[in-house]
Amino acid sequence: MQPFTLLIKPTGSNCNIDCRYCFYKSRSPEVGTGRQRMNEEVLEKLIKDYLQLDFPVAGFAWQGGEPTLMGLEFYEKVIEVQKKYAGPGQQITNSLQTNGILLNDEWCKFLHENNFLLGISIDGPKEFHDFYRIDHSGAGTFDKVVKGIEKCKENKVEFNTLTLLNNKNIEYPDRIFDFLIELGVQFMQFIPCVEIEPENQKIADFSISPEQYGRFLCKIFDFWCNYGFKNLSIRDFDSILSYCISGRHTICTYDKRCGQYIVIEHNGDAFCCDFFVEPKYRLGNILQNSIGQLASCGIKKEFSRAKQILSNKCLICKYLDVCRGGCLKNRTVINHGDFGRESYFCEAYKRFFDYSLPGFIQIAAKIKAEISNRKEFLIK
Repeated sequence: MQPFTLLIKPTGSNCNIDCRYCFYKSRSPEVGTGRQRMNEEVLEKLIKDYLQLDFPVAGFAWQGGEPTLMGLEFYEKVIEVQKKYAGPGQQITNSLQTNGILLNDEWCKFLHENNFLLGISIDGPKEFHDFYRIDHSGAGTFDKVVKGIEKCKENKVEFNTLTLLNNKNIEYPDRIFDFLIELGVQFMQFIPCVEIEPENQKIADFSISPEQYGRFLCKIFDFWCNYGFKNLSIRDFDSILSYCISGRHTICTYDKRCGQYIVIEHNGDAFCCDFFVEPKYRLGNILQNSIGQLASCGIKKEFSRAKQILSNKCLICKYLDVCRGGCLKNRTVINHGDFGRESYFCEAYKRFFDYSLPGFIQIAAKIKAEISNRKEFLIK
């Protein structure tokens, strides 16, 4: 069995803020609403099952909703149970995607001591962030998020930032980049926002266009190159660079198959992908079947292979091997579940690869040369 990560939703869709663009707002009613919490039975079963698959590296990614709503005691229990079931020499990693609002010294001390990698959502300067990322009273959350980031820095917690690109911040790559650098961010993610209004099945106003996304990527690529690729990690760029060096991507967006992780909801229900938490893609429940059984079931295998259903446009594209048609979610966003259509962001990728791929290849060549020289030095 190919190793995979667990993407775990211990609070389901429950969150302590009310982002206007939250993708849960367009999700199936079966996802559930209100207070959702994972109990100890589900927690112990998922950790035991997963670690007994004996992957050399076992990755637990805690997300939401807002996973810190579980409270610190829950994650102390996580560490306890992981130690209980870890195999000899098995490496365990934990990451936690959060809005950062509940982070304080106690949280950050625990996260540092237990080597959690944090992903903190922030959409750029205050005027951009507070437009969509509001609390349940309608107030902006920027100041609380920045306070959480400062706590991470004070306590030496490793973190990256996740910036959702929407119609308010997409035209300001320079301001977003400069802001994140000034904030001390060394690891960045940029996620393009495109969602459908459930009422009329049209693209939501907060979404971005392929043209906007293409321009943004090109600008950020320039900033990244000027800043120094060794000094700054940008998730998509790291994956493309990995492909240019080794022929392998590091993220599922550009991979040949959708098999890098399985979603476990708060009640133990398992799904193929975070973007497809709906009855059609439910694999089962870990209280009835082991994670190994769910990961190898027919639904999961069929979904994993769906990435290989490519449009004629993709099949003749010179960048097919680089992007593999992109994320399935962005293929189906306006095509009502048709995996065999090109991505909504197809033209963005073409524009970006036209502009950046020679640069990636050049950087990859430098890295290969450095690795080769290092090996020769060690031999001597």
